[in-house]
Amino acid sequence: MASKFFPAVPRVGRQFFQRAPKTQCRPFSAGPQRCSDALSVHRNKPNNNPTIPFTFNEQNQRLIDEILKRYPPQYKKAAVMPLLDLGQRQHGFTSISVMNEVARLLEMPPMRVYEVATFYTMYNREPVGKYFVQLCTTTPCQLGGCGSTKILEAITEHLGITSGHTTEDGLFTLLEVECLGACVNAPMVQINDDYYEDLTPESIKTLLTALKESATAADAGKTVQVPAPGPMSGRDTCENSAGLTNLKSPVWDPETMMRKDGALDQPQQQ
Repeated sequence: MASKFFPAVPRVGRQFFQRAPKTQCRPFSAGPQRCSDALSVHRNKPNNNPTIPFTFNEQNQRLIDEILKRYPPQYKKAAVMPLLDLGQRQHGFTSISVMNEVARLLEMPPMRVYEVATFYTMYNREPVGKYFVQLCTTTPCQLGGCGSTKILEAITEHLGITSGHTTEDGLFTLLEVECLGACVNAPMVQINDDYYEDLTPESIKTLLTALKESATAADAGKTVQVPAPGPMSGRDTCENSAGLTNLKSPVWDPETMMRKDGALDQPQQQ
């Protein structure tokens, strides 16, 4: 008899606990704790708070008028990304005041603008240096040429800063980023809007030195020659260093690509 009733005891216990009242308490967030506020949280600072006025200058106002012509009036909020970019270029970074002004111009809730500015990494929500150095450290750049690790070490040694920091003179900000789409010319770096490719530790130091001298000379009314954007190895674009090795013949042009038999003019048979 005991063996027959024993299995029923746990079931009775489970029924009792199922009927017991449960606490109506749940955690504030089900996601993992994030110790950084760099992604989505705004903290008022002396140089970044809503009380600092911002308006677009006259030149950018004309650009905004041109941009808004590309969208139907009821969908002008679709212009939020180009307007944020204009604001960042004028102000130096995408501050809370820039976001609020964009929201006012596009007649959209400020929170919608905040969502865009915090999602896309091209919007710098903190001030950056005059030269924003974004070094690609994704796999192709890690493996291409001398490797991006050596380039990062050279930049760190030359500027005296690590990724995510700005030099004391405010000239350079260094940041490691994901693929910038110039894998064939790896390793490479983006400085402001320019790509510098086929880098070596020596060439990146030469480039940074020229940029610093150029900034100093500009204050004194002088000019310094800065290496042109593109490959630093002498290549024009991304051609093979050994010259053209394929697609040598025949030379294709519109005449040779067109059919001569008139097959395309015949009606299709059903």
